[in-house]
Amino acid sequence: MFVVVPAVSVSRRRFLVVGGTGAAAVLLGTGTSTAASTFPYPVTGVNPFTLGVASGDPLPDGVVLWTRLAPDPFTPDGTAGMPAVPVRVEYEVAMDERFRSVVRRGSVVATPELGHSVHPEIRGLAPDHDYFYRFRTGDEISPVGRTRTTPAAHANPRELTFAFASCQAWQDGYYTAYEHMAAEDLDFVVHLGDYIYESGVANNRRGVAVDARFHTETFDLARYRLQYALYKAEEPLQKAHARFPWIMTIDDHEVENNWAGDISQADTEPDQDPAVFRQRRAAAFQAMYENMPLRQAQLPSGPDVLLHRRLTYGQLADITMLDTRQYRDDQPCGDGSSATCTDRSAPGRTILGTEQREWLLNGFSGSRARWQILGNQAPMGQTDRDPGPDTNVFLDPWDGYVAERNQVLTAARDRGVRNLVVITGDRHQNYAWDLKQDYADPDSPTVGSEFVGTSVSSGGDGADITAEARRFLDANPHMKFINTQRGYVRVHVDQERWRSDFRVLPYVTTAGAPISTRASYIVEDRHPGVQEA
Repeated sequence: MFVVVPAVSVSRRRFLVVGGTGAAAVLLGTGTSTAASTFPYPVTGVNPFTLGVASGDPLPDGVVLWTRLAPDPFTPDGTAGMPAVPVRVEYEVAMDERFRSVVRRGSVVATPELGHSVHPEIRGLAPDHDYFYRFRTGDEISPVGRTRTTPAAHANPRELTFAFASCQAWQDGYYTAYEHMAAEDLDFVVHLGDYIYESGVANNRRGVAVDARFHTETFDLARYRLQYALYKAEEPLQKAHARFPWIMTIDDHEVENNWAGDISQADTEPDQDPAVFRQRRAAAFQAMYENMPLRQAQLPSGPDVLLHRRLTYGQLADITMLDTRQYRDDQPCGDGSSATCTDRSAPGRTILGTEQREWLLNGFSGSRARWQILGNQAPMGQTDRDPGPDTNVFLDPWDGYVAERNQVLTAARDRGVRNLVVITGDRHQNYAWDLKQDYADPDSPTVGSEFVGTSVSSGGDGADITAEARRFLDANPHMKFINTQRGYVRVHVDQERWRSDFRVLPYVTTAGAPISTRASYIVEDRHPGVQEA
């Protein structure tokens, strides 16, 4: 039986006085304040947990849990079939899947201001331990989720196993990769961005009819909520969320392709007011928070959200999540590719922003971890597209911000980072390559390693080795592996080495594809650079 400890009441009058997306809505939805029993679930006999459950940002003593009440997730107004009233949601956390040993109980309030999402932050759990959780509202009980805390800060765990993924355009294919990921034995999942795509899905490679409400591009809050509902309704994605805690950031498509700071991709006039784009950003960030297992610290403030943060896995690894979108300068020479753009090497150009860069470098100095993991959106290593004498690179990733890349990689070496490994999404290809202190210098030392993971579905079926991939191998001697199939990367880390297994699917435009390990590459402790396993 689902039993909930009586909660301290928060008066309806006090809630309504604060109102909006202000303090009360936040505190009620995160569990900082407890829920009043006078907020019953008003949609009787209808399952509100159609978008599943999730957990995220694991700590040694707790995690954040998530669900969103959505009895009809595809309503065009973005309300997911919920009336504009607050609703009490209860939760339980247990040592066992049958909830015979419950260790935490409580209640939160799902408010219309936050799309009836809840994000209770659970503390007081044991480190390095599995837990199970579930929600209830009214007579409806959610699916059971499993989560896991991280080891204590002073612990020296023997190993860590996780997967990272990115780029899951719904219209491009099925989420079969998540079916296979859910069957893995992982400590957590890292998602590196492009969880949704802002474009309409009238034409899709799945070959299924899509309702007209999804045809238009995404601009306002109701439409962003609807886009998240389309993606999160996928059963394989729900399985992977319910199986592991996730650590998440965003790239560009959660808002708009290739946006940079306050600058929209559509901003072609030099005097265009960025205020309109900031309104779009605010809607996109709110919908992101409503649909992700993020903590109160990641609650957006209008068009701004704090996404760079650091989590630890004992003394084995630090996981540092970067944000290469909000604080960057505009892409140099446009946002395509160029062999002649000198501005990309200009001193002072930033992809991180000054404050985030200093926070990152100070983290290098203060870390005691054996492995320093950077969760990064677009490739940090150089991607030369020309096997000849020219250097033709994409300008949206770190190749458009060369001086800052050199500064970060030099600092990692100078500040004593033992093993720097960058994990990256965005490119819809698998890479294993060396990070050079300065790619313009042929004798530059290798100071780290980067593994770029392919897309879950974006780009359709893909192929093993394309003509473009062969050019990349010819033009980039630091690149040791490339592949253009869909899938994810599974990582095993221990005291001696890092191993990345590139898990790939032969197709995604039809459901049910098998999975295999296309290649495995390792990094040896204190030996920067990748090697074939």
